[in-house]
Amino acid sequence: MKQYIDRFEHHLAIERNLSPRTVEAYMRDLSQFCSFLTSHKEIIDPLEVLRGVELLLLRQYLAQLHKMCSRTSIARKLSALKAFFRFLVREGVLNDSPIETLSTPRQEQYLPKVLSAEQVGHLLESSTSGQFVLILRDLAIFELIYSCGLRVGELTQLNVGGVDLETSQVRVLGKGNKERLLPIGRQACGALGSYLAERGDLSRQDPLFLNHRGGRLTPRSVQRNMKKRLLEFNLPTDVTPHALRHSFATHLLDAGADLRAIQELLGHASLSTTQKYTKVSFSHLTDVYDQCHPRSRKK
Repeated sequence: MKQYIDRFEHHLAIERNLSPRTVEAYMRDLSQFCSFLTSHKEIIDPLEVLRGVELLLLRQYLAQLHKMCSRTSIARKLSALKAFFRFLVREGVLNDSPIETLSTPRQEQYLPKVLSAEQVGHLLESSTSGQFVLILRDLAIFELIYSCGLRVGELTQLNVGGVDLETSQVRVLGKGNKERLLPIGRQACGALGSYLAERGDLSRQDPLFLNHRGGRLTPRSVQRNMKKRLLEFNLPTDVTPHALRHSFATHLLDAGADLRAIQELLGHASLSTTQKYTKVSFSHLTDVYDQCHPRSRKK
């Protein structure tokens, strides 16, 4: 079975050009399914095992997932399996896919966590604790995420050459290796300029953000540093760096920005993904209505 899995991984990474994190997640999901198969079938011929996968067995696997995973995780795992079996059909390994008639569970509806403009303002105040260059770095990081709506993974992949402070632009490599050019706000440019000036002579290939040991900063480190900053400024500690991306989109929408423009800025492939921010804004409007309308004021 390993040969089919290895070919599938190559298909995802090269032919479909999926991001390394997506490929890693798909392969992890596939490995979990293979473990389930080995516990239910004696593997003599891997090809016969794959051909013997039936809808009933898949329903048993789905029932097992419901005991351990959220609906979102289950949907991704089924997506990985559908992609794998479609690949096997395309390669002529199977005649048809046994999973096509298995429905994906309805996704849980949630509103993304956002900070108010006032809370973001506090978060982006100058810190007083730590090494000076690291203080400048963290301020530049959070200014840039909020200014451009970056994913944390996109931010940590940036090199010095990806930022042009003269034109106030940053070139970002998003999901699926899709590139987009984004404007950088004035304050974010100032914070980046101060940080880079403190770094000294740099080449275009140098990582934009470094850890205290001089290596490229990781998403986990960004999250840890933000937690410290939230504690320092007495802000909600359950907020992640991704909440700044959500806040970026919500604040733009509240100010009247076009949904299509926000979609392009965020790098969403589908407008439906961006539309969840309209629910956040409507929730905000409801709060304003309840507080201000004479017939709806809360006591």
